[in-house]
Amino acid sequence: MASHPPRIVSLLPSTTEIVCALGLADALVGVSHDCDFPPEVRGKPVLSGAIVTAAESSRAIDRQIRGAVHRGTSVYHLDASSLARLKPDLILTQELCAVCAPSYTLVRQAARLLDAETRIVSLEPRGLLDVLDNILLVGELAGAKREAAAVVARLRARIGAIEGRAGGPRPRVACLEWLDPIYIGGHWIPEMVALAGGLDVLGRSREPSLTVEWEAILDAQPDILMLMPCGFDIRRTRAEVGLVSGRPGWHDLPAVRRDRVYVTDASSYFNRPGPRLVDGLEILATAVRPDLFTHTLPDEALERAAVRAAG
Repeated sequence: MASHPPRIVSLLPSTTEIVCALGLADALVGVSHDCDFPPEVRGKPVLSGAIVTAAESSRAIDRQIRGAVHRGTSVYHLDASSLARLKPDLILTQELCAVCAPSYTLVRQAARLLDAETRIVSLEPRGLLDVLDNILLVGELAGAKREAAAVVARLRARIGAIEGRAGGPRPRVACLEWLDPIYIGGHWIPEMVALAGGLDVLGRSREPSLTVEWEAILDAQPDILMLMPCGFDIRRTRAEVGLVSGRPGWHDLPAVRRDRVYVTDASSYFNRPGPRLVDGLEILATAVRPDLFTHTLPDEALERAAVRAAG
């Protein structure tokens, strides 16, 4: 390992979690406004801000983000002067999703005052195993290859422990990544459902999340419904349930009739492509195949939605 780790700016919650998992929290000199885990990142200089806040309604958030994307403007602000003042050796960002973090292009523009040797690295995971590769890459860039290999080995063992047991009939699962309008989770979510022993009936593996009409949920007839709005913790997700439970045909869904509708802490365990996706896999396995898995889950990670079928 290098004698002095690089000065790192992480503009993604997931890469912040990766850097900290490698034991390099002290090397982080700047983070994004969404970087809230682990606790030791609190107090780090915050270099970005969003044009929308979680206090607004789901419909309003979606409308503002769609408007910004349509105009070709970023949904984030980036503090270029602070970025230059911090003089990072390594900046971690992404191009995967315009809604998740400042884009590579925006970061490159903001970093134009930096030394030419500053590395700007864009991570683009589309599946769960890509996330493990990203951990190895960050370890290599930060001079922590051995630590990264150890982290990935532990995560692979946990994934394998689930994959090796999740046999038998596969319940039909629908994962809703936003509730108004309805988005179906993509990228790593269908893969996680499959590893957990389920069949994602609407998501497209390694592809972006997609909007669907409510009728698509009714037609899919899911046995299990996972509510995981992007960026929301379980309390906010709990408050969002009415956006779907009041729709026509809700009480006819097999998931509702069987009391298999779950709310999750999506921000911590499903949206961020970092080490805690494996916690998310264990959460999914517990919900999808409780006959096989009884993991001890983090507090406020998963609960049954307070909805019941009529009659």
